[in-house]
Amino acid sequence: MSVVKEFPRPAPDLVAAFRGQSPATLHEAMGKKGAMSFPIKPLYQGMTLFGTAVTVSGGPTDNLMIHAAMALTRPGDVLVVDFKGMTEAGPWGDVLTEAAIQRGLAGLVIDGCVRDAAAIRNMGFPVFCRGTSMKGTTKTQPTGDVNTPIVCGGVMVAPGDIVVGDDDGVVVVPQAEAAATLAKAAERERMEEGLREQLRAGRTTVEALTLESYLEAGGIRL
Repeated sequence: MSVVKEFPRPAPDLVAAFRGQSPATLHEAMGKKGAMSFPIKPLYQGMTLFGTAVTVSGGPTDNLMIHAAMALTRPGDVLVVDFKGMTEAGPWGDVLTEAAIQRGLAGLVIDGCVRDAAAIRNMGFPVFCRGTSMKGTTKTQPTGDVNTPIVCGGVMVAPGDIVVGDDDGVVVVPQAEAAATLAKAAERERMEEGLREQLRAGRTTVEALTLESYLEAGGIRL
C-alpha cells in the first residue's frame, strides 16, 4: 500500500485552459490517444468535467482508499479511481458526493459503479462511471494506492494529469503533453471550421477531405 501526499501539479492557468475543451478533439490532437474505454460514460447526459487527476487504486469490494484519497484532494481536482471494473458494488454514493462538493472537487471518474444516482444528479456533481449498483462496500481494507500511476478505463493515469469529460466520454492528457495538446487541438478546430465552410459552399465531404483517390482505388467513381 502506498499513499503519496504531494505530487507535481500543473499550473492553474494551464488547467483552466482546458475548460470547454472537447475530449474528442483532445484525443485526436494527441494522435488518437488518451480516450477511456466505451463503458466509462457520464452518469447523466450533460455532465462535464475538467481538472487535475488525483488517482486511487482500490476495491473491488472496499472503498477505504477512496476515503483516504478524498482527504488529500484540493479544489479543482478530479478523483480518478481504478475500482477494477467492478459492477456488482457501488463504492460511491451521496455521502461521498457531499464530501467531494465540500472539498471543491471538479468530478469523479471511476472504473466501476456508483449508487444514489438520483441524489448525485440533484447535487449537480459530475460523475463518469460504468453504471450504477445499489450494493454497498466495506470500509476496512487499507489495500491499494493513492497518487500513484493507475490504469482507469484502459488508460494510464498519473497524478497531475489533466482529465476532461463530456457526453462522449473521458480523455486523459498527460501533464507533460498538456500545452502541446492545447495547441494541436486549436489547430484541429481551425481545420474543421475550414471544412465546415467548404460544406456550406456546396462541396461534398469527399471533395473537402480529398477522398477521391481512396474510392477510385476500390473502383468507385462518383
